Amino acid sequence: MSPISEEMFKAYDIRGVYPTEVNSEVIYAIGQAYAQLFSPRTVVVGHDVRTSGPELYHALIEGLTDAGVDVVRIGGISTEMMYFAVGYYGYGGGLTVTASHNPAEYNGLKMVKKHAEPVTGETGIFAMRDLIPKLLKQPVRHSAKGVVSDEDIFQDHRSFLFKFVDPRKFQPMTVVVNANFGLQGKFASQVLAGTPVRLSLLNSEPDGTFPKGRPDPFVPENRDEFVAKIVAERPDFGVAWDADADRCFFATGDGTFLEAYYMNAILAQALIVKHPGEKIIYDVRYTWAIIDAVTKAGGQPVKSRVGHSYIKQAMRKNNAFFCGESSGHYYFRDYFYSDTGMLPFLFVIQLLSDSGKSLADFAQPLLEKYFVSGEINSKVNDVENVLARVKEQYRNATAIDETDRLSIEYGRDWRANIRSSNTEPLLRLNVEAASERLMEEKRDELLALIRG
Repeated sequence: MSPISEEMFKAYDIRGVYPTEVNSEVIYAIGQAYAQLFSPRTVVVGHDVRTSGPELYHALIEGLTDAGVDVVRIGGISTEMMYFAVGYYGYGGGLTVTASHNPAEYNGLKMVKKHAEPVTGETGIFAMRDLIPKLLKQPVRHSAKGVVSDEDIFQDHRSFLFKFVDPRKFQPMTVVVNANFGLQGKFASQVLAGTPVRLSLLNSEPDGTFPKGRPDPFVPENRDEFVAKIVAERPDFGVAWDADADRCFFATGDGTFLEAYYMNAILAQALIVKHPGEKIIYDVRYTWAIIDAVTKAGGQPVKSRVGHSYIKQAMRKNNAFFCGESSGHYYFRDYFYSDTGMLPFLFVIQLLSDSGKSLADFAQPLLEKYFVSGEINSKVNDVENVLARVKEQYRNATAIDETDRLSIEYGRDWRANIRSSNTEPLLRLNVEAASERLMEEKRDELLALIRG
């Protein structure tokens, strides 16, 4: 038995290199640990497109069923479909074999409990880590092995999505779609079958080797091919997903890639107009555009820490209707407080169909008013000392907020959030300002202080 890599047990999921860290033996034991911690009667299990997925999927099911848990296999899915299955059918939990947007040599797990509540470091992942060594030596063999069944959830999921939008009102349009070799290109084509929306597909053939590199549109260098196709074809807009499709990103029809922040504001305002008075969660990285959009539309903006577990917790606590996170996750109360990559895509189609406007029409006023740096990472040796130095330097700020490490704000001139990584000695900087010049000036000033 090889030593267990504790680093693979993250704050939000489990990820490691296959097969040295994540392998059948370890995944089997994780399934057993999940069963021991949560005692579900029935769980759903799926996997993404990675080549190691089927092997690990089988091992996970064996670990669960040996522990007496019934398993419903839902096969190759996007992560949102696992959340849907747990919430919609009322299963006792769900697991999907995925390493999200990590490179092809990685794999891992995302997990939820009953009601699609996330399993995080604090609510189970670290406890699993501590159980694994014992379970590797002495697996659980329940007297009544769990039963395995299969379920095709696609049609139920499609019908559920169409409770949020009306495909009969979709207008003819063309969308460039980059699936980053995951399954979402296939699913999007099936969801939109019979509508007047035409998809121009890019990297849509599922391929778990990810031949063009890390399947993550959040990384700027991964956007060039997507943007070039849009510029060449001039569609109505473009959408790109990461490999397991729980995040999505948009570009206008002229190829302007939109930071998720701007899409958050666009969708928040459009949704609140139809649901006045509802609460909208926003994270502390960028705030002004969302606060303004939600307030203008008659909603209530509510602040949260960064990260899906904190956001889902804040949504449940506040009965919030929607949250768009700056990392490209979109959460909906009526989607079991979970993140979904397909639903925001459909909402954009609905918004453009209803309004007769382009995505650029909605984005341009935001691009001209709210200037952001994008998230910038810096490797530092002493995170706490650096944060203390930044706080002292800007002690005269209009507002200093420590909801999520350190946010400083100077009225509506400029603001910044500096957060530490959960897993690495990194500080993440996001700067927002009333002009591009001021944003660049404060970005460089803060980077010099952080890296100096």
